[in-house]
Amino acid sequence: QVQLVESGGGLVQAGDSLRLSCAASGRTFSTYVMGWFRQAPGKEREFVAIISWSGDATSYADSVKGRFTISRDNAKNTVYLQMNSLKPEDTAVYYCAAGRRYRITANEYYGWGQGTQVTVSS
Repeated sequence: QVQLVESGGGLVQAGDSLRLSCAASGRTFSTYVMGWFRQAPGKEREFVAIISWSGDATSYADSVKGRFTISRDNAKNTVYLQMNSLKPEDTAVYYCAAGRRYRITANEYYGWGQGTQVTVSS
């Protein structure tokens, strides 16, 4: 089972940028589809971005398209989420997750990190 640790969250102002990182354990990282999800207080966990095992395919939620970029470095067992032009509505706990299929629903993923808090002030 892959183990994931997110980092890079923090408190920023609207319009700022952050880069989240998710470090994975194990030697099979390159075989996983990786996703980023987020959960705001009182809301359900929602899909943010997904990247294929090779990095050739990516998809984004409409709310972040054009502002966020997902990438991965299989040599470093790490997936990233570059977040630009942050908005207060991006405030949430951000989770990375590992799965086997290129799907955007959370129940397709079975390896989850502990989350990192992102707070965007107006």
